[in-house]
Amino acid sequence: MPRSRRDFSVLRIPCTKPGCNRWFKNKSGYTQHTNAVHPLLGAMPLHTEPSQFNRSPSPFFNGDDNPLQSDGAGEENHSEIPRSAQSPIPAEFFGAGRPCDPEGNFLLPGALPLPLSEKSADDWTPYCDRLEFELADYIFTRNQTPAAQIDHLLNLWAASLIQAGADTSQVLFTDHRDVYRTIDNTPLGDVKWQSFSVKYTGDIPDEGPLPWMTESYDVWFCDPHQVVQNMLANPDYASEVYMRPYREFATETDERQWQDFMSGDWAWNQADQIAKDPATHGSTFVPVILGSDKTTVSVATRQNDYYPLYASIGNVRNNVRRAHRGALAVVGFLAMPKTTKQHAKTVIFRRFHCQLFHSSLSFILRNLRPGMTKPEVVCFGDGHYRHVIYGLGPYIADYEEQVLLACIRVHTDTLIEECDHGKLWDEYGIIAQLVPFTNDYPRADIHELIAPDLLHQIIKGAFKDHLVAWVEKYLVVTHGQAQANIILDDIDRRIVAAPAFSGLRRFPQGRNFKQWTGDDSKALMKVYLPVLEGYVPTDIIRTFRALLEFCYLVHRNVITETSLNEIDDAVARFHQYREIFKVTEIVSTFSLPRQHSIKHYNTLIRLFGAPNGLCSSITESKHIKAVKEPWRRSSCYKALGQMLVTNQRLDKLTASHQDFYAHGMLNGTCLTSNSLRCPYIEGTKRTRSIPELSTELCIPDLADLVRCFLFEQSNPEDDRDPTEVPLLEFLHYRGRISVFNSASSTFHTPSNLSGIGGMKREHIRACPLWRNECARNDCVFVITDSNARGMLGMDVARVMAFFSLRQHGRLIPCAVVRWFNRVGNAPDPDTGMWMVKPAFSAQNTPHFAIIHINTIFRAAHLLPVQFVSPNLQHYQTYDSFHRFYINKYADHHSFKIAS
Repeated sequence: MPRSRRDFSVLRIPCTKPGCNRWFKNKSGYTQHTNAVHPLLGAMPLHTEPSQFNRSPSPFFNGDDNPLQSDGAGEENHSEIPRSAQSPIPAEFFGAGRPCDPEGNFLLPGALPLPLSEKSADDWTPYCDRLEFELADYIFTRNQTPAAQIDHLLNLWAASLIQAGADTSQVLFTDHRDVYRTIDNTPLGDVKWQSFSVKYTGDIPDEGPLPWMTESYDVWFCDPHQVVQNMLANPDYASEVYMRPYREFATETDERQWQDFMSGDWAWNQADQIAKDPATHGSTFVPVILGSDKTTVSVATRQNDYYPLYASIGNVRNNVRRAHRGALAVVGFLAMPKTTKQHAKTVIFRRFHCQLFHSSLSFILRNLRPGMTKPEVVCFGDGHYRHVIYGLGPYIADYEEQVLLACIRVHTDTLIEECDHGKLWDEYGIIAQLVPFTNDYPRADIHELIAPDLLHQIIKGAFKDHLVAWVEKYLVVTHGQAQANIILDDIDRRIVAAPAFSGLRRFPQGRNFKQWTGDDSKALMKVYLPVLEGYVPTDIIRTFRALLEFCYLVHRNVITETSLNEIDDAVARFHQYREIFKVTEIVSTFSLPRQHSIKHYNTLIRLFGAPNGLCSSITESKHIKAVKEPWRRSSCYKALGQMLVTNQRLDKLTASHQDFYAHGMLNGTCLTSNSLRCPYIEGTKRTRSIPELSTELCIPDLADLVRCFLFEQSNPEDDRDPTEVPLLEFLHYRGRISVFNSASSTFHTPSNLSGIGGMKREHIRACPLWRNECARNDCVFVITDSNARGMLGMDVARVMAFFSLRQHGRLIPCAVVRWFNRVGNAPDPDTGMWMVKPAFSAQNTPHFAIIHINTIFRAAHLLPVQFVSPNLQHYQTYDSFHRFYINKYADHHSFKIAS
């Protein structure tokens, strides 16, 4: 008999603190538990500043030098008080981030911010009312309606009014020009685009100037000083802004952890330098994070490359920056000088290219320079004014950009002193005459500001461009080209056979396509490891495992000292096992910059916090809204000017939305604000009784399973195994049921793409027809022991159907599942993944059960251990194999709970 699995507490959110096995029903319970039991010192942004252990000086004042310490207030030990018990106001006045009035005079503790500007509830300037604003926002931002279609829509609206006998003046806009003119009249978010031109002014060759020497290069930008001020004043994420750097420790273990950018040592050290000057004491340090990356908008024959420059601030939480939410803005379009292939690699052209880049950045950022040494007063999103000091923070860039930024390879300063310019370029690739843009700004050194790049260094670089390519080369060297092609085709079939999973990109034709994107590489990482089994040596499998574990560990939203040790262990294993590629003569050297970079992640995490807040995927995803979509909306002829206007209008609409929301003018919807109601739409009906569901699922004893389930629900204190209970004690259920095609699971996973609070909702499918192709029945993690951690407290099951029934007037949502049994008590030593197999009852029939839906934690993804059928479809996988891996690489949350 398979072991009995009983329904446990309705728990779905685990406590993420090491050694704590508590689970919670909702985020509220999780938050209350964290505040009471695990006060994270330093985690509170904006209103409460982080308390510190007395292990290093404050970044803002030292002991007796605290000018604000009086009446014993500074002697209070906040580090021993749970965060929830601390007063949220006084902590703000010790050191940086002190509120002041608009003239810069510091306020007394407890002073409230100035009220919002006087504005009536119907002041929708420059719009007439809410409906007009939301129509303009929908047309321009959400639907991106072309001008001709806007005119057509408004004409249809006018015609419908005429037909109804109404006045056509009730049409909100006359045409697309009226829409654009209204948006342009918005006074908020108005940061004008400017430009300057650059020409080559160096020495001209004796044979005459080359074409690129006579051209003029235009650089467009908007003032980053105003952009940063708008970010600080944004009320949308006012509670997600840190006023000072902090160091965060867990109460139980005294273990330090890194999360957002301001938790790193770099921001702490910068604040230390600022605090040494009495003139800047009490100021909020605002690091400006930059990023640039070339992008292609079309494969058309005309010029289709653009070079956007982005800016953010380090004070916001990493999840705010990843979600953009106004905390990442395009502030410039850099020039891209081009020449013939004959001259593209000449020293003089490369020097001009690099200096143009650095000079442009220096000019664009010039308005920030005064505020880097002298505090200025800025309004924040919470309504308070504060003194701020700006500084240049890390630069987000891929490897090509990093080389351009640093223009070095090794020991630049020493080499410049010892070598002439020609030797520097020929032997070391260093441009001696280049002046980095950071030289013009205080407390800035570009060689200390290169941010880690998960996307290009690890995912696209070490994984896709290196290991995946080396595996193909290994197969060719070992088996010959013909046999290697057969094996690669089978690997593709294995990838195709991966079952569907929420958020997982599928490869219907395998991984054999030319144009790879970052999302393609991320998706391949999730399924690639088990498909290699049987075709490559164990050391290659372990090399992939080490790299994948490294990638998932450094991508975590919170990284602890323990995590850093695990990262170092993964790096050591990666370096150990990758030697197989050198032994088999696949590669001759591992002197690869992108693989070398993984050695520095430990240091970079300590400096800048969790790397997922500085990854180039943040700027690449911004390309879509800031570059590609505006280009598609243009005429494609001299498109940049049109793109700038589009971006400016988007900024104005965003600013209007923030302002109206802050004044409480966007509550509800247009319909609810006008006291209108929407009709209720009836859903599609399915089976309505247990016998019908039993026939549909081909489970003859489903009625007995329901009786057993209801007995457990009615007798939660009864410890007997249901198989030992006399059948007469079970209740017959003859009522109606409601069957559903899916259920949603909500859980806390800040490392994944999730909501701003770290919560993610995914849909678990159990439907007879998915996308008009086949049935889909997802697998799930079921909590069976809330006192055990990870896989020891969960089992895996496949959902056959979701349904609800009523017992004693109480609605009970439940699911029909087929259980899987774990294979062994530990993960597989090579792949690091747990294995499961379908469970069977004593009669050798599949082990089905009814469980309460709230015992389901989230969806699980399984990958088959063995592959046999060449014509297998992905929807047949769960029914065709006898052993599966639990895919912990399906997403970052799965990696955490299934490792």
